[in-house]
Order: sequence, then structure tokens, then C-alpha cells
Amino acid sequence: MLYPELPLVLAGPILRHTAPEVVTVWVALQKACTVELRIYHTQAIDDCLFTGKRATVALGESLHVVAVTAQTTLQPDQLYAYDLCFKFEQGECSLQEGLTSDRFPDVNLSYFDHGKPTFLLPPTQIEDLKILHGSCRKPHGHGIDALPILDSLLETTAAEIRDRPHQLFLTGDQIYGDDVSARLLETATLLGDSLLGWQEKLPLKSTFMTASELKPQERGEIATRQAGFTGGLGDKRQKVENHLFSLGEYYATYLLSWSQIGWAILKPTEPHLERFVHTLWQVRRALANIPTYMIFDDHDVTDDWNLNQAWCLRVLGRSLGRRVVQNALLAYAVFQGWGNTPERFEVEQSGARLLDAAQTWSASQGSDRAALQEIAKLVGMPPQDPKTGLPKFIQDGDVNILDRHPDALTWNFIIRSQCHEILVLDTRTWRGYPLDHEQVSQKIAPPRLIAPAALVQQLSLLQDSKHLTTFLVAPTNLFGLQVIDWIHHWQLRKKKVFSTDVGDAWNVNTDALAQLLTHLFKLRDSIVVLSGDIHYSSTIRLSYQRADSAPGVLMQLTSSAMKNEELITRIIHTRLKHWLLPEPKRKWFGWDHPPHMIERSKPIDSPDWKCELEWIPRRAAEHTDLSLDRFPVRAGLFHFNLFKFWTWKWIQDGREIVGVNNLALVSFTRDDSSLEVIHTLYWFSSWRPLEIVKSRFARSTL
Repeated sequence: MLYPELPLVLAGPILRHTAPEVVTVWVALQKACTVELRIYHTQAIDDCLFTGKRATVALGESLHVVAVTAQTTLQPDQLYAYDLCFKFEQGECSLQEGLTSDRFPDVNLSYFDHGKPTFLLPPTQIEDLKILHGSCRKPHGHGIDALPILDSLLETTAAEIRDRPHQLFLTGDQIYGDDVSARLLETATLLGDSLLGWQEKLPLKSTFMTASELKPQERGEIATRQAGFTGGLGDKRQKVENHLFSLGEYYATYLLSWSQIGWAILKPTEPHLERFVHTLWQVRRALANIPTYMIFDDHDVTDDWNLNQAWCLRVLGRSLGRRVVQNALLAYAVFQGWGNTPERFEVEQSGARLLDAAQTWSASQGSDRAALQEIAKLVGMPPQDPKTGLPKFIQDGDVNILDRHPDALTWNFIIRSQCHEILVLDTRTWRGYPLDHEQVSQKIAPPRLIAPAALVQQLSLLQDSKHLTTFLVAPTNLFGLQVIDWIHHWQLRKKKVFSTDVGDAWNVNTDALAQLLTHLFKLRDSIVVLSGDIHYSSTIRLSYQRADSAPGVLMQLTSSAMKNEELITRIIHTRLKHWLLPEPKRKWFGWDHPPHMIERSKPIDSPDWKCELEWIPRRAAEHTDLSLDRFPVRAGLFHFNLFKFWTWKWIQDGREIVGVNNLALVSFTRDDSSLEVIHTLYWFSSWRPLEIVKSRFARSTL
């Protein structure tokens, strides 16, 4: 073992794709073994119902990962448990033995005396469904991490079939590859190199360097000039001073975000980071006890990832930029993507070939060029033009998209139960860019977040099962604050698109948004969108009307950030927002051929469709009985405590926005023929430190 004082299990188990016919559990270990997954009914906890086995993948000498699946026949409204057994060439050990060590003698991932993690399948009726979602979790971000609230919710409802949440969706920025604290980078570099057992040689201009040679607080110039990353442009160089570069650093950052174990090698010394680590045991227990699905946004790779054509040409035409993006995508595939779609990682599938290539490249200590090229192909890296070194594009209708090998993994997916379906979109790797990229204005133009053919392909998964309630996970918002729209268009005119992510919201490119809405409402009359990205939470209702069909409704439920609140989001969280800049009702008129929409307050002659958007006000904050593991509240935890009035509940109880760290719960109630969506945001009050409160948004949709 690399660290004998640490347990066998470095992170996990994390419960991933779970359905009546399959259960998948992900885990990261220090040693290679075969992992056996065992499924139980809690009413007969000693009788194993189903098993599944899979050998770990050697990502490094001391990093072995697996997502093991058991084939099952499970039923809704039943509480199930699972266990793991680790089998070596000589002997085996239980999950509890693998979780503990001299350094960590007490690790408990269960809410019950039997000691096993548990879970529920989604119910048969939509009124009983409970889904959690959240995004944007930066370890050293301001405020208290909201993801541990999930542990409190599960602890209080663990045995309650009607109250316990069924699924968790993490809708982007599960890690931050760009904006990293110095201490986390130092720990990730040391841990990553140690786990791999070798040091990756990163391609800089005219030389190679290892991650350990690129010190914290000294990476800004390299990240910006040699990798081409845009997160540090302008006066934001500090945002990339600690950018992750190596594959080992990306691997380690996942471990450090999901488990307290890796932090034993270097204790955190920054207050915000220290508080983050203090409650990681609750995050770990929660993720072991609820089926969890994940999709990337930009920070899982780097800020502005594939934002526009200028970014692609700038970054993917440089050796270091390409390597870092490829490292991030490989880490995403193993740590996030595998558990979403385990069938894509079965024998002879592209995912299995990727895992083989990752093992080969690591075993060669980074010297096997064929394995490196295979990784690039399978994670979807675009080939380079041999003359210019720039990434290749191919045409898709009236836009260009990044070229990729046909065997490359796809990241979008759909899951279904007896009462709902959730389509998770990939809005990062299938973007459509203007055909004429010689002009600067075209290079920085807002893209289609999904190119036309790719959009049809991703939405085609909704063709069946119209009786189900439909959810759409869109990591970047369809609609946002009107003032942000103004800022984006102003920044676009000034050609300063990277400073405010101009192009990452659907409604900046109205042609793409029109195509999305048209296709969605041809397939479904009502849609619930789960979104994140923007560091505030809200609920928006869009009514849609065509002359030739029934009216439609789209509810956009946004939850952001779990840990990354900022000064501006704290301000719009308060009553000042709706006093000074209330969100008005907004109207658009649209056409089908070609897809297009314009915003107008007065009617327009002969549109094919029209829609109206309104912001749903949140109700007054309510006390909850939830609590977190307590830690000392240090000076500076709450920015505005010097101004006592600012912490008053009356000031903090804004009507439109939850702008502090939060986690969201989606539930439903039915009244006669009307189905009401309830969006409940859990957050920490400022008037009573560490008190968890909730704000509710409710509106009929069906």
C-alpha cells in the first residue's frame, strides 16, 4: 500500500445508476482486487438477493477504481441495502474492514444498525417522487458547503419510504480544474503523483516539466500563455495560478472532493477549505446512500471550456492545452461518466477500451504514445490539422462542430422509472460554431450550445414514454436574470466575452433556443428543467402556445451553488434585488423555419408560436430540524456580520433568488387534475449561524 496508515478504500462507495434491473456502485481503492457487490432487502438483511463482480482498473500503482454492477429485479417502495467484498489473490476483506485503518478507526456509511448503505427506487406515482439537485462546488469557495445537508435529509428520512429522497443530480462543476486553492493543489500534486507511482511529463514550449516542478501560485503565466486558458485573462490571473495540469492532479481532486481520506497527507490550512474538509464524512455517507448522476460543466475541465470557436482554436491548438483537457476528460470518464452509463464501459464498448488505454498508459509511466492517442480518440478530442496544428472542425448544417472519432464516448444519457424520465444533455462537446471563423466577431460569437443534428439526436431519446413526467438536465440555464442578459450583450459588443461567459446561456443565441423549444414542445407538453451554473437559485415558469397544438409549460428549476457564493449573489439574495431590479414578465415570438425568436412586449403578426416567462416568488424562509456536524465559526465566516442589520431575516428573505450556498429538493403534489411542482431550497441562515432553513417555490405545471 502507498499509505499503510490509510484504509484500503480511498473514496466511495458512491451509489450510481440504480434501476429495477441494475445497481451500480463506484469505489476507489489503494490495491487491485475483484469487487463483489451484494444486494439485500432490509427485511431479510442477511440473505443476499443479487451479486455482481468486476475487477478494478489500475489507474496507477496505488489507485484502483471500479464501477461494479449487479443485475437485479427490484421493486419500488422497498428499502434495499448493499455491501461490498474485496477479493484479492490471497484472502478478502469486507467493506467495513476496507473503510477503516489505524488513522481512521471509525467510519460509518449507514443510517441503520445493520451497518449497510441503503437506497430506494423511484416510486410508481409522480406525487411520491423526490429528486435532489445542485451544482458548483468549489472546495475553497465562500460559505458553508451545502452538500452535507443531503446527509441530514437522508438521516432524518432513512426509514421513511414516503419521505426519503430517491435520486441526486449533480448538474455541473463537481470539481474546479481552474480555480484551485494553493493548499488543494499542493495536496493534489503530492497525492496524485504518489497514487500513480510516476510523474507525467507535461508538454511545455520546447521542454517538458512535471506537476511537482510547477509550484502553487506560479502557474498563471503558463496556464494563460502556454495552455491558452482564458480563465486568467484580464485582471483574473489569480484564478489560474493553481490550475490543475496533470492527470494525477485531476484524479486526486476527485478523491479530495468526495472523501476525507486523502486529506490526511496534508491538512488544510485555509479557513474555507478547513470547513469543507470537516464535513466531508457527511458527504461521503450521503453519496453512498442515494443513486447519484453527474454531468460536467466547464469547471470540471477549465473555465470557458469550448465556450466559443476562439477558445477552441486558442487552447486545442496548443500542446499543453490539449493535454490538460484530455486529462480532465479521462478523469471525468472514470470518476463521473462510468457510473452514469455503466453499459458503455462493458466489454468491447468504447468505455472499456478507454479503461484499457488508461491502464496501459499508466503502466508505461506515460511513455506509450499509442495508448495516449487511444485515450484522445475515445474521450472525443478533435484531431489536429497537420499543417497548422489547430483542431479540426466539420460542418453540421449551418455551423461547425469539433471533429471526433466515431468511437468516441458520448456523455448525454437518459434514465427512466415508472413515473418519470430524466434526459441529461451534453452542452459542452457538441457546440455549433459559425461557419466563417476568419472574422474575430465570428470566432467569439455565442455558439449553439448543441449543434442542430446533435440536438435532434439527444432529444430523440424522448420519443417514447409520453405518459411519464419529463425532466431535462441542462447544465447551463435556458433563461436567466434580465440584467445578466444586458451585460452579456454589452460585453459581446465590446468583444470581452470571456470575462462573463458570454455564450454559456441558451438565450444569448436565440436561434438555438428557438430550435430547442420547438423540438421539446413537439415531443412533450410539459417539461421540468434542472439547471445550475450561475451561483444563484430560482424557479421560472415558461408558458408556450402554438396555434396548431395544445399549450405547453416549462419549469426551470435552478440550484447553484453548493459551495461558491459570492458578494454579488449574497446581495441579490436579499430584498434589495426585487426592490431595485424586479424580474418582469417577458414575452417572445418565434418561427420554425428557420428557428428564430425575438423578444417583444406587444403582439407580432403571424408568429408560429409565442411564449411568456415569469419568475416564481419564493415563500418566506422556514426553520428546519436539520443540522450539520458542528465546527468553530471563525471571524470572517459571514461577510456582513459587521453590519448587524444585514443579517436580519427580513432583509435576507428576498423574493426571487436564493443567492447563498444551497441544495434543492424537487417534489410534487396533485390537486384534482393539476400537478404542482415544489422546488425547496435548503440554505444556511445569516441571522443564526449554521441554522439550516428552507425556501419554497411552488407552481402548477400539469
